[in-house]
Amino acid sequence: MLEDVGNLFHGFAVVAQPYNLLLMVVGIVLGVIVGVLPGLGGANGIAILLPLTFSMSPTSAIIMLSCIYWGALFGGAITSILFNIPGEPWSVATTFDGYPMAQKGKAGEALTAAFTSSFVGALFAVIVITLVAPLVASFALEFGPPEIFSVYFLAFCSFVGLSKEPPFKTIASMMLGFGLGAVGLDQMTGQLRLTFGFESMLNGFDFLIAVIGLFGIGEILLTMEEGLSFRGKSAKLNMKVVLNTWAELPRYWMLSLRSCLIGCWMGISPAGATPASFMSYGIAKRISKRGRFFGTGEIEGVVAPETAAHAAGTAALLPMISLGVPGSPTAAVLLGGLLIWGLQPGPLLFTEQKDFVWGLIASMYMGNIVGLIIVLTCVPMFAAILRIPFSVIAPIILVFCAIGAYTVHNNTFDVVMMVVFGIAGYLMKKTNYPLAPMVLAIVLGDKAEESFRQSLLGSQGSFSVFWSSALVSTIMTLGLIALFWPLIQNAWTKLRGSAGEPHPAE
Repeated sequence: MLEDVGNLFHGFAVVAQPYNLLLMVVGIVLGVIVGVLPGLGGANGIAILLPLTFSMSPTSAIIMLSCIYWGALFGGAITSILFNIPGEPWSVATTFDGYPMAQKGKAGEALTAAFTSSFVGALFAVIVITLVAPLVASFALEFGPPEIFSVYFLAFCSFVGLSKEPPFKTIASMMLGFGLGAVGLDQMTGQLRLTFGFESMLNGFDFLIAVIGLFGIGEILLTMEEGLSFRGKSAKLNMKVVLNTWAELPRYWMLSLRSCLIGCWMGISPAGATPASFMSYGIAKRISKRGRFFGTGEIEGVVAPETAAHAAGTAALLPMISLGVPGSPTAAVLLGGLLIWGLQPGPLLFTEQKDFVWGLIASMYMGNIVGLIIVLTCVPMFAAILRIPFSVIAPIILVFCAIGAYTVHNNTFDVVMMVVFGIAGYLMKKTNYPLAPMVLAIVLGDKAEESFRQSLLGSQGSFSVFWSSALVSTIMTLGLIALFWPLIQNAWTKLRGSAGEPHPAE
């Protein structure tokens, strides 16, 4: 434990270097802009801006990218409260009471409550990561191929069974991702797969090209089709409003703690920030003495979803850092960045790349502090971005996407593939097929296949290897429970219902 504390302070020393502090501020500002603009979001912004970090050291790059993430988490609340337009999916619940507060002339109080709650939720999750991640990583160092596959199996099953998306659409999206991940050179046999004679496909589909197309181009096409017009309340934050709101917020400490716990749990599992925000809002509405007034401009209705969403968004990085399994689409994009920089996500990071992993954790602390200061002081500036017509913003974003795709391999074929993935992402969004399982399968599919085949080679083809020890059996069982959780839940509900029905009199 003392060694971990020393490593954390060393991480702060790395982050405190002037160059890294500059990247932190730039990342926060870019992230808030990404969060403010509907149609982008944390995963999209990181995917589009990831090529900018190729010339940086991995530590500096992850500091900037993680700060883009923190900024996007903060930025989504601005449009939700001022314009009733969720900048992020998890900001939908914030609109329920945030926008009515703005209509009542309390936009400053709503924004201060949202930003402060976001900071509290993220800080709680970072503390959890600091305490838990080294323990999980040291435990995971004992994993062999069967245990590694069982962890991937649990991640895939959780996305199917615990997601709010239809299971069959989730499976279809994931299978498409597995197929795309299999293109190129087979690492086990050295044979080519699914290249169809095209030399450009020998290395397979680059993860970054797929993500820029699916998230960036797909979202922009969809947003351009729907059209956007921004009409909202102006907001001015002064120190008096901030201090008065801060004086009121400690009354809701139990609400914040409950929302933090909900967010961390939903973030570590693949459920994500959006269900966490809705669940926290619903529970707060049910428990609060003023629950019947929710939806009319209650500050509790802003604190609950914002705290839970940011705790979930931050906690999703825990399985990525310690196990190499992302807990959210944004974590999956960051995972791809680590692979591009030649780093192996998972427990080995804590032994082989201490400066990197502890610099990342330290940047979470400092990034959230810097982010809170920036959003509290610059709200009018960020809100003014929405005055720019989206017809001007969209082409600029498309150009950045094309530049980002080209710079990966300096190949025009990648730009073409980005457009193809963009159209595919647009069609998937139009038909309500989730993109997150597809991204997860593209990133982890080949690694899961490799550990699966290594396990079978070691057991001479016997599937009993995945039940050969208590550890791997437990993880595989948890995966099966997660996969069939909707069926288990329905069966349990029916069983309780039948048990509670009165027997007819004879």
